Parts: sequence; C-alpha cells; structure tokens
Amino acid sequence: MSSSLSPKVAISGSEQCDIKFLAELAEKIGSTIILPQDFSNALASKTFGYLLYLDNDRLELRACQGKKTNAVIVDFLSGKSRHRRLYGGGKGQNLSKAIGLKKIANPIVLDATAGLGADAFVLASLGCDVTLLERNPIVFNLLNNGLERVLKSEDDEVKEICSRMKLHNQSAFDYLTQLSTQLSLDATVLPDVIYLDPMFPERKKSAKVKKEMSFFHDIVGDDSDSDKLVELALQCASKRIVVKRPRLAETLSNHKPQFSITGKSTRYDIYHPVTSHNPQARLKSITCSG
Repeated sequence: MSSSLSPKVAISGSEQCDIKFLAELAEKIGSTIILPQDFSNALASKTFGYLLYLDNDRLELRACQGKKTNAVIVDFLSGKSRHRRLYGGGKGQNLSKAIGLKKIANPIVLDATAGLGADAFVLASLGCDVTLLERNPIVFNLLNNGLERVLKSEDDEVKEICSRMKLHNQSAFDYLTQLSTQLSLDATVLPDVIYLDPMFPERKKSAKVKKEMSFFHDIVGDDSDSDKLVELALQCASKRIVVKRPRLAETLSNHKPQFSITGKSTRYDIYHPVTSHNPQARLKSITCSG
C-alpha cells in the first residue's frame, strides 16, 4: 500500500481530547493539526479531503467533502466485530477453512496486509496468534487506537482475544525480507500461515462499494505490488499462504493455487510454500551454490 497522504488529511479532535497526542500523531504522519477551537473555520474552508479526528479517546477518519458519510473507526467491542464473533460461523466460515483451523491447531498467522484488522480479529477469536502488519500510518493509527480502547475496556473476553494480536507499523516487504534472512539459520521463526488481503481493484460507479474501501482507495491507493508480495510470501510460511481475492479476479501469482475456497463475493486462494524450510537443507544449498 502506498503511504501517500493525498488527498490532504488534517488532524483534529474534541475539546476533551489529548492535545499532546494530536501533536505527536500529526508529526508521525506528516499532517496538519487543527486545534479544537479552530475546527469549524477550517472545516468551512474545504482545504482538506479527510480528517483524522480524536473524539475523546476514539480515533475516527471522516470525509470532509462530497456526500456526508459516517466516520470510519476500528471497534472490536461492538458492531460488526461483535456480531461476527458471536454469529459468524466459527471454524465453519470460509476464512477459517482457508487458514486451515481444522488441521492446524492454534496456528501462528502473519496478516501481512492488516488494514482495519477485521479478519485478524476473527482469527484471534478462534485461537490464532496473529501478527499484523500495516504500513500506512493513518490506517495503522486507526487500528492501534481500536486495540488500545479494548485494553481500557472492561470486556475481559475481547481483551483476551486482542492479547493474541500484535500490531506493527511496517511494510510487509521489509518484514518478509528480514524473515527470509533469519530463515537460513532458524526455520522456527516462520509463521504457520501468511494471510494476504491486498486492496481490491476499485469498482467504478458501484453503489455496493463499502465506505471503508472508498476511503482506502482515496488515502492508501491500490496494492500495485501485490503479485510481488505473494511471491515473497511463498518463501516465508511453514504450512500455507492464503490470498483473499474478489470472486472472479485473476490469481496474483505465477504459481497455481493448491486449491481455492469461493464464497458469494470473495475467493481464498491457498498455496503451499515453494521451498524447503529445513534450516540444514537450506544451509547446504547455500554452501553448494557459493
């Protein structure tokens, strides 16, 4: 994902919010801070397309131009996350089948394109230990804020789930490249499963495009390097690689998936790793090739 902040994104918050946090956040993402007392005038000027807004302790992404829409937030305590956790089908849902939860007990999963963390939360709720990577600073801070609010809550069940989610503001390419160098000495560093959910191509003139996806396309852009990321991931998982795609989209790798699981709008392509992860075998190969 691109980390470009175009269209322009400003940062502001309510009068009760932590101004010091706003300043730190603005510095991290290289954006303009609007103090609460100046918010109304700045909004009327229409000089920015989006607003990262701290409402007390909840971070929101708001669209400031065009048709009014609800803010994008990360909320693991209620709403869609709660409904999916309670009624989403457990290990019988397609995501669970794709990860292989009936064959791999409590797998270690690397979600290399975390986004707003919805799928990672489902996997953590089913017993997976999930490392989440998100390189876009705006999306990372939305997700991190959602996790922090869970820690401050009184919901012990969701706290336990989120304790299995470890978030990093890092490029998947950088992370997997570092992982591949460690692999030559220690295969135990590998995750069992690498999960990739690259940005779907934008659908023009479609009323069905979710608000979150529309915002993502504006702020993050398309994942034009997804095919290269898949090729790298094939070297770095011990059991399988799962790529989420639109149901009718082409595969993202020159390698044919071992199998796919297809739903109404989404398809999961499942790949096996392409190299041996026996560290002694890899060392022997490196020695011979040198």
